[in-house]
Amino acid sequence: MASIQQFEDLVLWQKSKDFTIKIYKLTEQEKFAKDYGLKDQIRRASVSIPSNIAEGFDRKGNKEFIQFLHISLGSLAEVKTQLIIAFELDYMNNENLEMLNQEIIEIQKLLKGLITYLKKSQLKGSKFTT
Repeated sequence: MASIQQFEDLVLWQKSKDFTIKIYKLTEQEKFAKDYGLKDQIRRASVSIPSNIAEGFDRKGNKEFIQFLHISLGSLAEVKTQLIIAFELDYMNNENLEMLNQEIIEIQKLLKGLITYLKKSQLKGSKFTT
């Protein structure tokens, strides 16, 4: 197994980045695109997920990284809520909602798993090795 040297190596970051791209494409569709408030809010929340993973990773300390992962979890819940609202406004169909919800569940599991791992880890980040 390859070691993780940068945030781009994290499967969690890759999946959350790909999820964000899907949200951007979804919000380009006609009905969604016209709702500027919801479109902008869901885009900001979705891009916050991989962005906070990256920022936390580069802080180099587990405590800070965990804090940023929790922010990503909050943003993920925000996106889920906004997708439900978009569905109820007929901006998307049930199939798209279910597909995106499955991705949310997967990303949530990865986030929680990494948080648990970091809390138990004896390695506390490069800040604490010198």
